Amino acid sequence: MTGQRATQETDLPTPPPAPGTSRPGGRTARTRAAVRDAVLTGLVEHGYPGLTVEYVAEHSGIHKTTLYRRWGNLEGLVVDALDLAGEDSWTPPDTGSLEGDLRALAQTTAASFEDPAAAAAPTAFVAAAFQSERAADALNAFYAQRFARCEVIVARAVSRHELDRRTDAGALVRAVISPLFLRLFITREPIDGTLAAQSADAALAAARAGVFNSPAESA
Repeated sequence: MTGQRATQETDLPTPPPAPGTSRPGGRTARTRAAVRDAVLTGLVEHGYPGLTVEYVAEHSGIHKTTLYRRWGNLEGLVVDALDLAGEDSWTPPDTGSLEGDLRALAQTTAASFEDPAAAAAPTAFVAAAFQSERAADALNAFYAQRFARCEVIVARAVSRHELDRRTDAGALVRAVISPLFLRLFITREPIDGTLAAQSADAALAAARAGVFNSPAESA
């Protein structure tokens, strides 16, 4: 819920670290990966305000002229880094029960932020989204895709008669993750496995009570 560096002219990115990131082959992909890694490193070290095209050029080995020609500006580099994240092979957990799936999803999210080094890049992307409208749009698209992939969790639960077919999958998954993100990015409080389990269980109880049933189909 990111890379090897090239030293010659090659291309770019990925976003919040996600397991199973895949990179297509070829020179363009290597260039994109090199630039992506430089963007991630720069965001972690300097934040969005301190990141420059010059920094990306120096740390990726890609000439500044090429960066401007292919990505336009710094925003384009950051947006592409997020876009590439959506090309990974991540899939939601499949434990055999809705409770297990939601708990596993919450636990995985919490665990991904336990290591400060691993959490630095996704945190930097969130910060960039507060300062760049294009970065915000890209981050929104990234998580929208993640939530869409999680729809299968609800589909399986419906097939097992664990949930009403009217359940809004996106609303349920957001309810699982939101308490964690509130602490991570707003109140800056620590999160752990206990909080993850509580978040999942609360969302599950609400779903079973019909809180997330689609209004359009509830009549």
